[in-house]
Amino acid sequence: MKRRCFSVFSIVLATAFTAASAFTLSGTVNDEAGSPVSGALVKLLTNGDSTSTGQDGKFTIQTDDQQSLPSGKFIPGSISIVNGVLRFAQSSNSPVQVSIFDMVGNLVLRQELFGSGQVDLRQGVTSQGAYFARVRVGSAVETVRFSVNGSYFSAVRQGRGHKALLKPGDGDTLSVSAVGFAPLKVALPNLDTTVTLTLTKTADEQTYAFGYALGNEPTPSKGCSKDNTLKDNFMFTSAGIEHEVYLTLPENYDKNKPYRLVFGMHYMGGSAKNVATREAYYGLRNQKGAKENTIFVAPHGYTTETDRSGKETENPWRCGDDKDHVFFGEFLTYLNENLCVDTSRVFSVGFSFGAMFSNSLAQDFQDRLRGVVVFATMDQVIYLPKNKGLPIAWMGTVGMGDELCTPKLGRSARDRILKNNGKPDADGNFTDARDEEAEEYSGTGNHVCYDYKTVDPRFPVKWCTFDGKHAYNASDDGKVWTTPTAWEFITQF
Repeated sequence: MKRRCFSVFSIVLATAFTAASAFTLSGTVNDEAGSPVSGALVKLLTNGDSTSTGQDGKFTIQTDDQQSLPSGKFIPGSISIVNGVLRFAQSSNSPVQVSIFDMVGNLVLRQELFGSGQVDLRQGVTSQGAYFARVRVGSAVETVRFSVNGSYFSAVRQGRGHKALLKPGDGDTLSVSAVGFAPLKVALPNLDTTVTLTLTKTADEQTYAFGYALGNEPTPSKGCSKDNTLKDNFMFTSAGIEHEVYLTLPENYDKNKPYRLVFGMHYMGGSAKNVATREAYYGLRNQKGAKENTIFVAPHGYTTETDRSGKETENPWRCGDDKDHVFFGEFLTYLNENLCVDTSRVFSVGFSFGAMFSNSLAQDFQDRLRGVVVFATMDQVIYLPKNKGLPIAWMGTVGMGDELCTPKLGRSARDRILKNNGKPDADGNFTDARDEEAEEYSGTGNHVCYDYKTVDPRFPVKWCTFDGKHAYNASDDGKVWTTPTAWEFITQF
């Protein structure tokens, strides 16, 4: 909690001040036929309180909120700011002055508050983004930054077309979501009320013996609704080997929202730390929408081994055995149990040795990985398990002048995927798509990306070639194209 106390007055009151906003919101959620919808997530977007409907479709959100301004002896002039909500207690002779500015310094709202209570600073703006609030009590000034994730509306507007601040207890937006139904948002001017809501069914999602439909509904992991306790840097042990892990959660992480999960696998000579910090997960975290909608994680894959001569060497992703596959399976389960992950949208991305490891995972984790992106890959000097024969979405890049992971070796890795990804036959079995010949860079112009036509569209294969050597950040005319192309590939599902 961020709390600032301003000693504007010397008078000490023996009376307790509270910013009570107690309410009982109850209701019923039905489908269009009037049948109750159980298990629907019901959430107040500003307040943050949430619950789920029971078998009868009913729900209740109740608070006796004594959200506390301090009790007992209290000095007027004390304020607290938590997640954009300002709580205050002040004499009418010296009001709390609030000014809200956007990121370029434009004044959005100016208002004076008297007495005691609480207001949501986010109610003072009409569009999402980051803002600054300057709160003045007498001669003391505090500036706080806050974010708005949606559009908030108030019934009262004040001067210059801007809105007055709305007390949180006075109203909110109720969000309702359930599998198989279109999400619903309802503006509630008063939270002390009872509502009856109707959800509209979405078109039935086609199911398959293997894999998901394009644009499928998210599949929440066991960690959804759990408070996050994971740090951004921690150790995870598997098969007696400690792996350092870097975790980057979405901004304003919501424990009830299933997020896409992207692994960043490091290359030889690299590290999990570099992938997560210096390289921003190969630039993917800087793509549009990535910071808000994706969990990124970078595990460290170096292990020390002793060869027959007794010499110790460090190898990334354990050449020659399956320990890192065991680690990946255990670690993915751990993330699913502790974070809110969309288990139908998990991806592995890597460069060079990290690409080889991702391509290796694509052989036997097709049921847990939606796809992989491999920059400069090949199948050599890496553990390759027996292929399960199941399809997986795959994108690969190679420089035509790469002398480490050559085009020939990259094609071999690609063809291993194409063997599984052909359109299903009359019996529903996936066919071999290796007969289709991809267009490649021919020595003129910019890079060439080819999308295979004979694969199942749920498991696309993209092959990109360019005039260059061993790199993940190839560019045309000084502009990197590999990262945005990879992000477009990942986000199509």
